[in-house]
Amino acid sequence: MADGQGDKPMEADVKMHKPPQLGLKLVHLDLKGAPPKISYLREIFPLFADLGADGILLEYEDMFPYEGKLQVLKSPNAYSPSDIKDLMVLAKTLKFEIIPLVQTFGHMEFVLKHEAFAHLREVKAFPNTLNPHKEESMELVKSMIDQIMAIHNNIKWIHIGSDEVYYLGEGEESKQLIEQGQTNKNSLFTSHVKAVASYIIATHSNVKPIIWDDMLRNISADKLKESMLDQLVEPMIWVYNADLDVNKMLLQIQKYQGMGFSQIWFASAFKGATGAAQCLTSISYHLANHLQWLNVAETLPRNSIHLQGIALTGWQRYDHFSVLCELLPVGIPSLAVCLQTLRHGVFSLKEEEYVKRSLGCKSLRIDFPRYIRGWFSNYHRKRKYVHPGIIQNFEGEVRSVYALWEAAISKLRTAMERIYYPDTVEEWIEEHVNPALTRLQCLVHDMDEALASIDIK
Repeated sequence: MADGQGDKPMEADVKMHKPPQLGLKLVHLDLKGAPPKISYLREIFPLFADLGADGILLEYEDMFPYEGKLQVLKSPNAYSPSDIKDLMVLAKTLKFEIIPLVQTFGHMEFVLKHEAFAHLREVKAFPNTLNPHKEESMELVKSMIDQIMAIHNNIKWIHIGSDEVYYLGEGEESKQLIEQGQTNKNSLFTSHVKAVASYIIATHSNVKPIIWDDMLRNISADKLKESMLDQLVEPMIWVYNADLDVNKMLLQIQKYQGMGFSQIWFASAFKGATGAAQCLTSISYHLANHLQWLNVAETLPRNSIHLQGIALTGWQRYDHFSVLCELLPVGIPSLAVCLQTLRHGVFSLKEEEYVKRSLGCKSLRIDFPRYIRGWFSNYHRKRKYVHPGIIQNFEGEVRSVYALWEAAISKLRTAMERIYYPDTVEEWIEEHVNPALTRLQCLVHDMDEALASIDIK
């Protein structure tokens, strides 16, 4: 699999003698795109456990089997209640924590795109954000939570999303109240989250709500403390960058601690964070992100704040309407590297060998040809301006890759159909396979023309 760094060795530069205590290590499954079949999840859950995972953060979106008035929300391929119960049995066998994630404020596209719920949008034209003023909005959220909790009994946490609440405060009702000085954007956010979290605690006293932390970051310490959210939710602090700023993160954690939060979570990324249409997962990028989180955890003031765990996110779409990014099977080598890094506090040759044995692969690297970009670019090909000796450096590889692609497409479709539903297979092949095959065909054609031109001269 690709680490995007050519010949750079996989062994990490940063090493720790003893891994810090991270709490639960959760693998995030984003089902709003390319949801795997239950049969595939049954195969890979034991692999996750073997690699060091302690549980699953399960973001259903439209794959949950909603019923009654909410039935319109579910995908035609939605899992059945018995499917989910089977997964819960498997999770228990593996001693996994299962934490369901349901969006309750922002990223509500899968709900608000439907005509039946479009009137609950904060801004009429955009299906992103729920209108926090309408009583029906809260009833909708309660119904979603009730149905999810009915299947997920005996859980300790539920994640209620609440990230990237775009356009909040821009709806007509919100603007009127803001202009009258009765509220502001931050108060709108905290009030709604409090209402959702309070409902969960009132109806399921043993379950604690988790929220993404990005909307909290710009709220002043006084206002956040005044909201009393620290008594209701646990923030999950997410940063996916390879160059995560450890000192800045520690200051953010200190801010939360000063606001009264005593329990926090981290969120890294093993895939789905380097481009909305990314096809291959950069292992080295995500490894760097996890090493930085280890540095944060190592310096965390343990006497004043408790780290509940870290969620390794694997985004499948940036939002409900965006294209697919790296598929889960493509991201599993990165996940394996990241989990082993968190387990041992280092990623050395020993951990690399373990990952390769677990996945049954010989290498975690791939080298990308550089001659094509440097001497056979679109500019060169269009003008037939080609150095005859250069083509020899890549002709054999290009023809080999083209032959492999032609032979592999039917096999790829068959393999994908074992894991995914037909709509995912068609989307991926149309979006990523066919364009790449066309580019390869053009490359071979231009190479043949260039060689013919050279022979003539």
